[in-house]
Amino acid sequence: ANFSFPALMKLAQLPRRTASRLPRAAASLARRALSTQPASDDVEESVHDMLRQTCRDFVEAQIKPVAGELDQTHRYPAELVAQMADLGLMGVMVPEEQGGTGMDCLAYAIAMEEISAGCASCGVIMSVNNSLYCDPVMRYGTADQQEKWLKPYASGQKLGCFGLSEPGNGSDAAAASTTATLDGDEWVLEGTKAWITNAHDADAAIVIATTDKSLKHKGLSAFLVEAGTPGFSLGKKEDKLGIRASSTGNLIFEGCRIPKDSMLGPPGAGFKVAMSTLDGGRIGIAAQALGIARAALETATHYAQTRKTFDAPIAKHQAVQFLLADMAVRYEAAMLLTHRAANLKDAKAPYTKEAAMAKLAASEAATANAHACIQVLGGMGYVTEMPAERYYRDARITEIYEGTSEIQRLVIAGQLLKEMPA
Repeated sequence: ANFSFPALMKLAQLPRRTASRLPRAAASLARRALSTQPASDDVEESVHDMLRQTCRDFVEAQIKPVAGELDQTHRYPAELVAQMADLGLMGVMVPEEQGGTGMDCLAYAIAMEEISAGCASCGVIMSVNNSLYCDPVMRYGTADQQEKWLKPYASGQKLGCFGLSEPGNGSDAAAASTTATLDGDEWVLEGTKAWITNAHDADAAIVIATTDKSLKHKGLSAFLVEAGTPGFSLGKKEDKLGIRASSTGNLIFEGCRIPKDSMLGPPGAGFKVAMSTLDGGRIGIAAQALGIARAALETATHYAQTRKTFDAPIAKHQAVQFLLADMAVRYEAAMLLTHRAANLKDAKAPYTKEAAMAKLAASEAATANAHACIQVLGGMGYVTEMPAERYYRDARITEIYEGTSEIQRLVIAGQLLKEMPA
């Protein structure tokens, strides 16, 4: 069949009961449309719009009603993650033949923002599986590795995590003390990875370990390790300030033996795997932060129009209007930076600086908007009856994980100095 732009518009009018398969359907339809006619910005935009609306409908119907309870009980949202898998959201950028949805990075950023606007915990579970697990396996894995370690994860049947940080090295990724020693046909892992998102729910982990200490960062390698492997255990589940429905903990390796073919990428490529993975991951976290920033803006704006003081909605007061205006500017600016980074990645252009800019701007916008949201709501912003205090707690981590704001500034400055030599 010759699918075209009108066909995409027809897809947008499908009954709501078909929405659970819409992202995969839209992606497939878009590819066929683009293969039978010149690429059209209108076609791509319509697919992104449909994806956004589908995710927004899902959030309103399924995520928002339980987001507060998930946060308060620290409960992993298994049923929501399964529904997100059905929506094709656990492997957005992975080709369909490898178990994913086959959409672009901009689609991923859009979906991440929408899911995170409803629940930042659901957002980070999705982000880690997409950005930190599926993406490096897709880029560095062999065909055999992708069959085992990618397909079931991109489809959402299984969940992945990424082990880089350690108790003694946060931002200094090259100083990994976890080691991998070759013993016959097996690698033996020793060490601990810390602050690992999805730790207690993941079926496998990518682990960065030192294979040759004398080479420093060039002596790091990446490995695929299945949960339940003898010698691989978990530390306690951390009791966190925010994103409390996602699990965070240590990955502990004590004489953990894995097959020789478990190495992801060539020997010594671990640092490259980690840094390139974090570049893409920063787009995901920027999008997560965008969701929080927008949710805070929407909550504050809606409340300001219904709460009255001095016989008028507080939205009529200039002081409140200034708060709302600043929130909107922060969100819109960060959104444009995030979409710019995603577009550059889609174009296979360098995007390290732009991803860092997006992550820095979006995370700081999320924190500032959540703060302002509480200010607009006053006392109501400080109690769990309203989601403002949850936004405030969830936002804070976006300035820390996948590179602190200070690290983002170092990355940006380093790239600028290369681009603008004296």
